[in-house]
Amino acid sequence: MSFIRKFYVADTHFLHSNILSLSRRPFRTIEEHDEHLIQQWNAVVGPTDTIYHLGDFAFGLNECADKIRWIFSRLNGRKYLVIGNHDLRHGELHPTIAGLPWAARPEGFSFAEDEDNKLVLAHYAQREWQWMHKGGYHFYGHSHGRLLGIGGSRDVGVDMPDVRYTPCTFSELTEMMK
Repeated sequence: MSFIRKFYVADTHFLHSNILSLSRRPFRTIEEHDEHLIQQWNAVVGPTDTIYHLGDFAFGLNECADKIRWIFSRLNGRKYLVIGNHDLRHGELHPTIAGLPWAARPEGFSFAEDEDNKLVLAHYAQREWQWMHKGGYHFYGHSHGRLLGIGGSRDVGVDMPDVRYTPCTFSELTEMMK
């Protein structure tokens, strides 16, 4: 029996050159940024591990579809997407994102269990969530560190100082909350 680890990440914004200044990412070029994120991802996520991406996977979905598919193919793990605002076109899942071989159909939010804990996964922070008062957790992205978590919630975006552009496990993320 093999052991499958679970990881969480948000806001990779692959190919989004403006994200470098918008969220003060310390990279000179978007190519350097993207390669660093791919390297960090594959350093921790194995081919059979599960990874939940909580939105805003990539940018330039119309003009960069081939590059997005190439980046996706280089990333380890069984990948699940919780849809973010940059994953949409006219309110619907963008065809480039929809066409990637996700482990399941991307959804607006998702439920998961990890280390006997219940999680609510969303791109946007929620101030109330299922199991909040029973020890459940809520992981989100979108805010790029501008919105502090409350109780068992936290931003898991790559640009959070304690995340360091690397997907993290439940234990790592909750330890960082203490």
